[in-house]
Amino acid sequence: MAAHSTASFLRGALCLVLALLLSACDDGNDGDDGDDGARPAVNLLVYCGITMVHPMKDIAALLEAETGIATTISQGGSEDLYNSLESSRLGDLYLPGSASYRERHLSQGLLGEAVLVGYNQAALMVPKDNPLGLDADLAHLVRPDLAVVIANPDTGSIGRETKRILQEAGLYEAAIDNSLFLATDSRNLNRALIDGTADLTLNWRATAFFEENRAHIAPLDLDPKVAEPKKLMLNLLTFSQHPEAARAFMELATSERGQAIFRRWGFLDNAGRGD
Repeated sequence: MAAHSTASFLRGALCLVLALLLSACDDGNDGDDGDDGARPAVNLLVYCGITMVHPMKDIAALLEAETGIATTISQGGSEDLYNSLESSRLGDLYLPGSASYRERHLSQGLLGEAVLVGYNQAALMVPKDNPLGLDADLAHLVRPDLAVVIANPDTGSIGRETKRILQEAGLYEAAIDNSLFLATDSRNLNRALIDGTADLTLNWRATAFFEENRAHIAPLDLDPKVAEPKKLMLNLLTFSQHPEAARAFMELATSERGQAIFRRWGFLDNAGRGD
C-alpha cells in the first residue's frame, strides 16, 4: 500500500504543477493590459478529500457559470493531500474529511481562515438490501465469518475516524486482525463492497448516496454517540494566489444553495440538517 500511495501522490503532484503552469500561462495571455480589457483568468486549486468531491464539483461548476472562476480539484486521502500542499506550496483551498486535520496542522501556518460547510458521519456499510441481515453493531467487524475491510488511519479521514470509534469500543486491534486488508480511503472501501470482496465496512455514510454507489451499497446508521458527526472545514491556504476568488468559493459553499448541494449528496449541512 505504501508504494501505491507514493505513486498516487507523485502523479497527483505532477498534475497539480501542470494545472498551475497552465493557469499561469492563461494569466499572461489575458492580462489587464490586453486590447479587449479582459481580466486575468483565475483557476482555483482545491485539495478535497475523496468523500466530498461530488458536492465540491457541483459548487465549482456553479461558481464558474456565475463568475467565470474555474476550479481544479485534486482529490485523495486527507493526509496525503495535506502533504502535497505542504510540499508544493501551490493551491488555494483545502477540505479534509474531518476538522481534526485543521487542528493537527494549524500551527504550521499553512491553513488560514476557514468555514464550516457541513458534517461527515461514519456508518457501517453493507451490500444493497443487506443480504446477511446485519444490524448496526460494531461487534460485527470482529466476526471471523464475515469478510471485513476497514480503512488505514495513516492515509485518510475515514481511517482516523475508524480508529477512534473502534478504540473507544475496545475493538480496534481485533478489527485490524479480522480485516482482509486496510483500504486507503472511502472509495476503496466502497469498491470492496461493490466487487463482492467485503461483506461489511465502516465508511462515511454520505458515500452510500453517491450515484455510482446507491444501487450497490446501504448504510447501517450508528448512534451519534458512537459515530459523532465530524465538522467539514473548508480552509483558505495562506499562500493562495487568488484569496478573493477562494473566498467567493467559500461564500457559495456556505450559502443556502451550497448547503442544499451538500444535503443532496448525503451530508448534514452546517446547521446539522439532512435531506
